[in-house]
This record gives sequence, structure tokens and C-alpha cells, in this order.
Amino acid sequence: MNARATPGAILLVLIAVAVIGGALGSSVLPRVPFLSALSQSAPSAASPAPPSAAAPSAPTQTTPRVVEREESVVIRAADRVRPAVVNIDTVAQVQTVFGIFPQEGAGSGVIVSPDGYILTNNHVVETAQQIKVTLLSGKTLPARVIGTDRFSDLAVVKVEMSGLPAATLGRSSALRVGQMAIAIGNPFGLGHTVTVGVISALNRNIRVPNLIIENLVQTDAAINPGNSGGALVDSRGEVIGINTAIVRDAQGIGFAIPIDTARAIMDQLIRQQRVVRPYVGVVWGGDVDANIARQYNLPVDHGVIVRDVDQNGPAAAAGIRPEDIIISLDRAPVANWNDFIRALFNKRPGDAVRIEVVRNGIRRTFTVRLTERTQ
Repeated sequence: MNARATPGAILLVLIAVAVIGGALGSSVLPRVPFLSALSQSAPSAASPAPPSAAAPSAPTQTTPRVVEREESVVIRAADRVRPAVVNIDTVAQVQTVFGIFPQEGAGSGVIVSPDGYILTNNHVVETAQQIKVTLLSGKTLPARVIGTDRFSDLAVVKVEMSGLPAATLGRSSALRVGQMAIAIGNPFGLGHTVTVGVISALNRNIRVPNLIIENLVQTDAAINPGNSGGALVDSRGEVIGINTAIVRDAQGIGFAIPIDTARAIMDQLIRQQRVVRPYVGVVWGGDVDANIARQYNLPVDHGVIVRDVDQNGPAAAAGIRPEDIIISLDRAPVANWNDFIRALFNKRPGDAVRIEVVRNGIRRTFTVRLTERTQ
């Protein structure tokens, strides 16, 4: 029989990465760089390849048909979404030891309504004094910030124009590892670039400067500085994520905010210019499933392990402790952290919720009065 391990030993693993332009840090949980970068001139054109010595062999009869079918999926998806993806250019005033100087930035965005609302990343626009949006047609429009949310790294900006091509937002809850993923954005100022890969993993958690962003989609579709705020698209041409971060010096490790999360944040930003997020005060230590339960001899096969609690937060005040396993919220089962966060997001600060936990094999229920997350 396996020796019993405490659930606190099953800890969240964060991706080890570095900041763009900096060295790998020595902290335990290094950071992921955001994607937006200073505007850069386009790379010089490559020299043409010399002619080959021999003509290539003729393809087999089946090869053109297979390639054509695969290509047509990407072509249709790109044709559907590219008109709704915009380039976002910003100017911010930056204080230096020599004085205040303008700093230009470049990112991407996704048109979500015909009347000019555009979803992007918070870090693309958070310090900008000027914002310009360039459409696929080449038309440039001034934009203003409607609202930002640093916890999710999302923002909404608006241009004053109607009849714009809006993207169709899909569902990220149904994503499968291995399915096609298409990234569309403005890398290094090369607007409306399309790259193709797959969904590499789900429910990733990464550290960015002063923040941990949870529940991200990992993809190997090539994304680069400037792709921030652009679309991650499925084979049907529906947006399934908003590209946000990369692992520097890696090949094919990028992250996107799942569109289910982005849609909920976007709706609040458009409606009230800010996100009111309830706070419970627990730190995720991992999800419990049947395999984890068997491996660690746990008394339940679902739930969320509490790694730590904020001693000044609502959960601690109610009596929840590290190594508790949260199994339900208001009598609704909690299968994993995503379930827990989605359920909480439907609550308001001030609400009292019933959180059921398993502690040392015994079920306990605590009443937790939520507060508002402020940091």
C-alpha cells in the first residue's frame, strides 16, 4: 500500500521562465514575459534561396488532396477572424533619469462588437496616453480605454465606428489537448500574422510581474512580442483565447486567457468599467482526481487542496486551514480549481457562502463571508 501523504504535498507547479530582455531570475517561481513590445521595424527581407540542382520529385496523387483539406481549414478560419483582429499602437510617457520621454508600444486586439468594442490585454494599454487601432483595411482610428483588469490581464478599448467585423467568441470549456490552435496578431509590428499549432495543455498557471495568472491555455502556435491581446482561434474560426504571455527562449510555449474567462471579464468592463471580484483568501495547492486520490490515499476523489490561507482573509476567519480539501460551494460539487473560481465569480462581495471541506477524513462545513479582492 502506498504511504499516505498529506494533501499539502501536492502543490501547484508554476512554469519556470524569464522576462524578455532580462536574465533568468533566482527566485523559486520565475516570471513569464508579457507579449507586447516596443514598436520595431520589420525584419529585412531574406535573400532568395538559390535554385536547387535537381527538380523536386513529383508528389503522389494523394498528397495534394490531403494538404488542400488541411490548408482549407486554416484558410477559412483565418479569413473569418483576421478582419476582426486589429493592431494596437500606444504611446506612454516614461520617466527616466534624463527626464520624461515618449515610449511606443505595439500589441493586438479583437473586435467583439460591430460598434467598436475591442478586447485586448491590460498590459498593452495600462500606461498608454495615446492609443491607435489599425484595421485590416489599413484604416487607423483613435481609441479610448473603457476598463482594465490587471488580475486577468484583460482590457476593453473602444473606437468610434460602426459596422465593424466582430469576431465570433467560442467556448474554451470544451477545449481538448491536441486540437488545432491558430494565433492571429501583430508580432513585431507585422500585422495580422497567422500561425498554426495545437492546444498543448490546459489549466496552466504562470507568474508575471507581481501577479500569478491562473487557468491559462498553453499552445505551440508561434506567438511573439506584439501578439498580446490577439486571438487564439479554433478550426471553426471561433475565438477560444486571448494571447497573453510566452516563455522566453523556448520553442512553442505560449499562453492565452481562455475565452470563457475573457467573456465574463469583458462583460463587466463594458457594463461598469471595472471588475468586482469576490475574495475568499485561499491559495490553490492542486486539484484532486481519482488518480491523485489513489496515489496519496485521500478520502475523496474530487476537490481543491488548500495550500495556504490569507490569515486576514475570509476563509481563515471562518476556520478553513491549509491542507483542507474543498469539495463543494453552496452544496454544488467542486471538481477542480476552475469549478471553484467559476462558482465564486457568480458571487458578490458581502455574500455568505457555505464551503464544505474534508479535513483528516472528516467533512466540515464553514460559512465564509466574501470580501472584494483589491490586490
